[in-house]
Amino acid sequence: MPQPRTDAAPLFGPTPFEPDSYMVADVVPSPNFDDRKGGPADILLLHYTGMRTGDSALERLTSTESKVSSHYVVFEDGRIVQCVPEDKRAWHAGVSFWAGETDINSRSVGIEIVNPGHEFGYTDFPRRQTAAVITLCKSILKRHPGIVPERVLAHSDVAPARKQDPGEKFPWELLADSGVGHWVRAAPLDVPGMTLMTGYTGEAVGRLQRLLKTYGYGIDESGHYDETTRDVVAAFQRHFRQARVDGVADPSTLMTLRALIETRPKPFGAPR
Repeated sequence: MPQPRTDAAPLFGPTPFEPDSYMVADVVPSPNFDDRKGGPADILLLHYTGMRTGDSALERLTSTESKVSSHYVVFEDGRIVQCVPEDKRAWHAGVSFWAGETDINSRSVGIEIVNPGHEFGYTDFPRRQTAAVITLCKSILKRHPGIVPERVLAHSDVAPARKQDPGEKFPWELLADSGVGHWVRAAPLDVPGMTLMTGYTGEAVGRLQRLLKTYGYGIDESGHYDETTRDVVAAFQRHFRQARVDGVADPSTLMTLRALIETRPKPFGAPR
């Protein structure tokens, strides 16, 4: 593991900086960042690293050639490394969208959580790692009051056609129980009602698309259950209805989506 120099600026590579959180064990600066555009961060974006080891992921996130980075990396044992200061724009979201915003990098603080991901044997997230993620998230939320619960998001939420992380094993409910993120208990899989899937058309599909768009997902109200709709539904399920991720809008998925919208906190000053 590369160690930051604390006695002086390095002769080569990015300059070390003071960590934003007392929880940070190491600062390993990445050269891959620039200035935020448009204002302070109002999204907290969670990823998994999706590589065989945490060390290889950290090496990639701090390599000039990779052109990617994240503010934080959380290892399986709970150790936290900071790579980019929170007031800078890390390059972690890629082509993405949420609630009308397309420059998610400028609007977000990114956390990479070490996990091999779906490609390399997706595993459960250890308790110690999850506890560290929760504590880190809570400290970030204190420093960034503009990040409201429904803008604590998965990478798959903002890039559903490209990304699956942090995936259906990530314990979003535990985060919400600790005050991080917006969550409702998912409706049971066996509730009766209409099911929508690829190839369907009509008003019911349009309503589904409108609800997903209302929550923030990048989808148009076309009335056609196309590949984009399937990808967005699967992303929604990975975050909010994790028991089955198939891109099919069954009654459980629809009920969970409606409950999320109904329980979404109102903006300050909005009519109740």
